[in-house]
Amino acid sequence: MLVVACNTASAVALPALEKMFAPTPVIGVIAPGAEAAVAAAPDGPIAVIATEGTVKGGAYVRAIQDHDSTVPVIQQACSLFVAIAEEGLLEGDIAEAIARRYLAPLLAAVPRPKALVLGCTHFPALKTTIAKVVGPDIILVDSAATTARAVEQRLAKRGLFSSSGGPSSFLATDAPDRFARVGEIFLGSAIDPGSVELVDLQAT
Repeated sequence: MLVVACNTASAVALPALEKMFAPTPVIGVIAPGAEAAVAAAPDGPIAVIATEGTVKGGAYVRAIQDHDSTVPVIQQACSLFVAIAEEGLLEGDIAEAIARRYLAPLLAAVPRPKALVLGCTHFPALKTTIAKVVGPDIILVDSAATTARAVEQRLAKRGLFSSSGGPSSFLATDAPDRFARVGEIFLGSAIDPGSVELVDLQAT
């Protein structure tokens, strides 16, 4: 199975990857996130925060309105969230100030959003800070978690669960040491830099 664990890449390349790798199943992050958002707030409004590329492409708007074309969707690009997540600045004054700056337009919208999609796989690392800023009345939809559930269901259906307990190797296209450091933030456990292999995609 191939999981396209990036919202921007899912928005841009998923159909081509599905065609290229068929019959291997290919799962992106946008469809599961959109489905979960509609389930959380069927009548909307639904807010989406993502990188500028994902917002400009409008993939979440299309995916949400594929379920119901009447659901209002508002979007906000939050590009700095990627940088502070990778630096480990997940909570505190800096993270909160950036979150307030980005989320203020969404919180001022009338009517107020009922659900907020974390439309970048970096953003769940900032979930505690985002939840503090938006308050308890807005449901946070974690596109990474919804994709993980979709992968689990697909693997179970095909009888493809691994008994190894985790990946046996990591492949990175740049800076294995940095991959190990940043990966620890998202996986919640240490990654041995020696287990990360540097690969050159242009040479394959």
